[in-house]
Amino acid sequence: MSIAQMFRGTLMTPVWLTQLATGAKSFVDNPILGSERLNRAGLHTLRVRLAHAMATLRRGQLAHLVTRQDQTDFARNGFIARADFMPADLHKAVYAEVTSVAAEGREQVQGDTVTRRIPLDPETLKHMPAMRRLLAMPEWKNLLRYVSSFNCEPILTVQTILSHVTDAPPDPQTNFHIDTFHPTMKAWLFLTDVAADEGPFTYVPGSHRLTKRRLAWERRTAINAARGLDRLSGRGSFRATPAELKRMGYADPVAFAVPGNTLVVGDTVGFHARGPSLRPAVRIEVWAYDRHNPFLPLAGFDIWSLTGLARWRTRIEWWLLDRLEQLGLRRNVWRPVGALTADAPPRIV
Repeated sequence: MSIAQMFRGTLMTPVWLTQLATGAKSFVDNPILGSERLNRAGLHTLRVRLAHAMATLRRGQLAHLVTRQDQTDFARNGFIARADFMPADLHKAVYAEVTSVAAEGREQVQGDTVTRRIPLDPETLKHMPAMRRLLAMPEWKNLLRYVSSFNCEPILTVQTILSHVTDAPPDPQTNFHIDTFHPTMKAWLFLTDVAADEGPFTYVPGSHRLTKRRLAWERRTAINAARGLDRLSGRGSFRATPAELKRMGYADPVAFAVPGNTLVVGDTVGFHARGPSLRPAVRIEVWAYDRHNPFLPLAGFDIWSLTGLARWRTRIEWWLLDRLEQLGLRRNVWRPVGALTADAPPRIV
């Protein structure tokens, strides 16, 4: 080990230790999280168990927001699905807005697929009265908060998935994976129909629950995560093969080939993937995401909501990532593509 590496380790050790009590998940960026010896001793599985216990505690505080049936469905499956979520006239109006109102968006390429996001910030929402009506619906807000286990404003964007737009390897999101080690929420309100062969969102029912087999798999994967695994697993988004899912005892995946105006709210600590698309396709959705410190026992604290910046969060985070890129510290995968509508052709390729 060089003197420079020893000096960096001395400076960073307090930071790495502090990250143990946060949602930090990268095994390659934090040598304590990535320690083979510590993970053999149970460091990773301890964090997993504690994070799940805290999520259960917080959801208990928010149970009044949803029906008993929703609670039962979520406990069994790890997701809550709603067909015909909006009144038909509102669905039509929201779709008309996202395909006619141009706003500053960004795109990234993963394999042969482009993902576009247009943040639903206050400036964009000025021009989208129908979208404002949707986001004010109590059922929308309550379902997202319950699944996320935090009574906070989530990140909200209009997301477009454009498949088979480049001559490249398949989209890595088609591999079954978890987003991180702790319960977290993503929601998809599909504005367009999703066909079975056009990359539907796919989820393994019940895979949000911890079992002995799941914990054993988490331990084995964590032991090797800092070396020899794929890049995304090394950064804490573990991948699993269909055979591994079977050995963990989970049910067969469910693909959400659904008509437009279907909402799916899921805990993405469960295994999920983007189904394979057999031809070029475009999927447009209102996409929500929420992730906080998983070890907090209370459901209500969120600095973004308390400061009134929650709706600006995506643009603030992109701005910060741009500054890091300018300093040569990391590349921002979300590339600016100017003002555009959700149904515009991809601009990044």
